[in-house]
Amino acid sequence: MKFRSLLVLWPSFVVAGILNSLFFALFDPLELTINGELIFTSRMVAYSVGFFICWIFTAISSGLTLFFERDSTQVNRYCALPVRKAEAPQDDAHLVH
Repeated sequence: MKFRSLLVLWPSFVVAGILNSLFFALFDPLELTINGELIFTSRMVAYSVGFFICWIFTAISSGLTLFFERDSTQVNRYCALPVRKAEAPQDDAHLVH
């Protein structure tokens, strides 16, 4: 479990740092507004909030990648009912009316 969480959190941390740097290289956090009002009063708060938002989205992306890469044995091992193969009929007497 620790290894899988490391596979999700470390790459998402790195990508979040890159995305945060690129976003705030293009936009000044003190000029971001909603309905004419400033969103952030401090650049440090804007960088921190932006980083954590990016980290959440990239962690979700990495987690979904790990979730969907599972093979059929990992998916079906939690089946509550035993899985049985259908048996072929022995004779064709059941087809006659």
